[in-house]
Amino acid sequence: MVPAGSLSQVTLIVLVRHGQSTWNLEHRLQGQRMDVPLSPLGRQQAGAAARTVAALVNPGTRVFSSDQDRALQTAAPIAEALGSTIHPDPRLREQDLGRMEGLTPDQLAPETAPDGADIADVRWGGGESLADVAERSRSFLADLAVSEHGHSPGQAVIVGHGDALRVLIALLDGHTHRECDFDLVLGNADIVTRDWIA
Repeated sequence: MVPAGSLSQVTLIVLVRHGQSTWNLEHRLQGQRMDVPLSPLGRQQAGAAARTVAALVNPGTRVFSSDQDRALQTAAPIAEALGSTIHPDPRLREQDLGRMEGLTPDQLAPETAPDGADIADVRWGGGESLADVAERSRSFLADLAVSEHGHSPGQAVIVGHGDALRVLIALLDGHTHRECDFDLVLGNADIVTRDWIA
């Protein structure tokens, strides 16, 4: 965690989705399963992402990552390329999918949203709602805003997961968790940049 304080400035945020995992290959819902590793292709994707990120940010830029294995394994070559270290943070984990984790799409049982509830506020499978993900994402961003000697870093790299990154991108764009762009394609090891004013 990082100290509290505040001073606004523009930060270049580079967001990276983890490389292909073994469960991506099996089409299993991963959620917050911690120990799913990258596949051989995923490791190659992580190396390619590291080269791309190194061309976008300055050496030594801080690398923040979900503490799940597939994200940490993606973050490792990025941090190495930047001469930096990984700062694992559980607030960057994927959405908890509860009893749905580990299942393939054909194994899922239909669920309906309660009357009057926005689907982004439903804890599908007994896990987290997108509102829950947004709450921890806002907490992370609040700390990021003061993560270097009491002021916002000029650049930061964040390695995470598809749906959690979509929530984070919505927040960076000034939207709510109900306005996530699920048409935004975030393939394995895809990179998205945002200019953020803390």
